[in-house]
Amino acid sequence: MISEDDKRLERQLCFAVYATAHAFTRAYKPLLDKIGLTYPQYLVMLVLWEKGCLPVKTIGEQLDLDSGTLSPLLKRLEQSGLITRLRDPKDERQVIVSLTKTGAATRTEVDSIMMAMGNAVGYSMEDMASLRDRLHLLRANLASVE
Repeated sequence: MISEDDKRLERQLCFAVYATAHAFTRAYKPLLDKIGLTYPQYLVMLVLWEKGCLPVKTIGEQLDLDSGTLSPLLKRLEQSGLITRLRDPKDERQVIVSLTKTGAATRTEVDSIMMAMGNAVGYSMEDMASLRDRLHLLRANLASVE
């Protein structure tokens, strides 16, 4: 039997994860404002900085975003001069996303953003890695229920 106290909102794991995700977004905002990115755009850029050019579908899979959410993000990044989107000459159905020189150069900001967020979190690198791994496991467990 689950106690009434354990049913309270602040005791729910789902709410703790939800509220923490919002807190992360708020903490990132001033850092990302300096380089003209929103948090979702930053995630797209992280994928591209790591992998280079990729099909839109692959970016969506990496970030667990559907095309209806991803397409406007990519459009704004392209308007900002950070990426290009071109049809794949081998398969016209696919759109390939690539970094521009400006987009690639923006990667230099990642170190300062990560250090600032590391300080904000207040955990050691080992603690952050452990928490990240546990969250990945939690996500995998939840995905297996679908």
